[in-house]
Amino acid sequence: MRLNYVETGSADAPVVLLGSSLGADHTMWAPQVDVLAERFRVIAFDHRGHGGSEVPDGPYTIEDLGGDVVELLDTLGVEQASYVGISLGGAVGLWLAQNAPDRLHRLVAICPPSNPAATPDLWTGRAAQVRAEGTQSIADATLGRWFLPDFKDVDPIREMLLACPAEGYAACCEALSTTNLLPGLAGISAPALIITADSDTSVPPETVIPVATQIPGAHLEILENAAHLVTYSHPHLINPLLLAHLA
Repeated sequence: MRLNYVETGSADAPVVLLGSSLGADHTMWAPQVDVLAERFRVIAFDHRGHGGSEVPDGPYTIEDLGGDVVELLDTLGVEQASYVGISLGGAVGLWLAQNAPDRLHRLVAICPPSNPAATPDLWTGRAAQVRAEGTQSIADATLGRWFLPDFKDVDPIREMLLACPAEGYAACCEALSTTNLLPGLAGISAPALIITADSDTSVPPETVIPVATQIPGAHLEILENAAHLVTYSHPHLINPLLLAHLA
């Protein structure tokens, strides 16, 4: 699987991968890329079925999505990288930490769904809806979960969501419907930062806090007055946390 990606920063610097949310592409990391690129070789990629990556027919699995990242590292000749992922990207990060630990230097998982398989009908139902009606059918509800009502700069994210291929979005929903990463959390060895938001209704903090408590040595941050897509809405809080952990 050939993933689309964009590199920023010095080719000689330590590598940081950025994995996006369901329905988003690498441009959602605009508030982070330039800041991180001052110290790191930043590789922001699109999951399969998203952005400029290939869109194979689904369903996909979390093994597919994580394996794509390993293949990307191989293609780039990168032995080890730090990984920052949000939402779906966070789940991929947890999978990598469990299944490719030698490739992971440090992990940041932001609002990660660790056991979406507990509610499979939610994901398979959304997949069916998007295949039938496109991502425009879920755009308003998604943005309502991603941002608090007083956050106004949602148009770029709406356009990104509307541009997401329906099959890619739906097939990644199906990947989430069969994903349970809880059993392997205790075996994660990479230094981990887990971030959640107090008003996140997509991945509520009560489902994220146990992730941090089960990963040995993990550090937990709970952001106040924030919803799901905190990297975009709260970069003034997220960026210092990333720099401190990745350094």
